[in-house]
Amino acid sequence: MCPQRFDELVSDALDLVPDELAKAMDNVVVLVADRNAEEPELLGLYEGIALTERDSWYAAGSLPDTITIYRGALLDTCDTEAQVVEEVAITVIHEIAHHFGIDDERLHDLGWG
Repeated sequence: MCPQRFDELVSDALDLVPDELAKAMDNVVVLVADRNAEEPELLGLYEGIALTERDSWYAAGSLPDTITIYRGALLDTCDTEAQVVEEVAITVIHEIAHHFGIDDERLHDLGWG
């Protein structure tokens, strides 16, 4: 799959986020990279301070949190474009949930492994 098509799938997955939640996202950027250097099989990564952890010390000028979706790792786990579409959506939603302070255990309980 070409990088442009993969980027489209990430954009489509972001469009799945309900408007109320999308509007609540604050100071976060979504990026696409080939692989995580430390964990090459990692599908996605949220780095930042979750909304539930922010308080008065969180400055308005803080650098944005990042959600990185790893194209190479995701493509390795899928055999068809339909599987890529599904896995990209799951990964994007999973990482956005971390931005809202939802941990992996709760995500697994909710079926967003």
